[in-house]
Amino acid sequence: MTIAIGADHAGFELKQFLLGELRREGYDVTDHGTHDGAPCDYPDIARSVGHAVATGGADRGIIVCGSGVGASIAANKITGIRAAVCHDLYSGHQGVEHDDMNVLCLGARVIGREQALEIARAFLQARFSGEERHIRRVGKILEMDKNRG
Repeated sequence: MTIAIGADHAGFELKQFLLGELRREGYDVTDHGTHDGAPCDYPDIARSVGHAVATGGADRGIIVCGSGVGASIAANKITGIRAAVCHDLYSGHQGVEHDDMNVLCLGARVIGREQALEIARAFLQARFSGEERHIRRVGKILEMDKNRG
C-alpha cells in the first residue's frame, strides 16, 4: 500500500515520527512536505496529498496540522477525496469501513504520537465493508462530488 503523507509546520514533528514508523512497518510512504518546521500553509500540503490519492499515485493519505481541521476542510475540496479528522481508534477504522475514507487528518496539538500511530494503523488496516447500505451512501457522496458548482 502506498501512503502519501504531509504536514504543515505545526504537524512537522508528528509527520516525521509517523513517516519513520510506517516505513519500518513496510508501507511505501511518500513525503509531501513540509520538510522542516518553517511556517507553511496547510492547504498546499492538503492539495499535494489529496491529488496523490485522487490520481492514484497513493492508495491513502495522511495529513497532519495543528488541529487536523484545516487539513480536512482543504483536502475535501479535491474531487474524490473523503477526508476526516480522527482522534480515536474507532473513527480511524470506521471511517474507512463505512464511508470509504481515503485521507486521515490528525491534529498534532490534540493527540500524542503513540495515539496518532495507533489511529494511523487502524486507518491503514481497515477495508471498506462493501455492504449495500455503505455502497449506497458513498454513492450519494460521489454524486454530490460530481455536482459541485
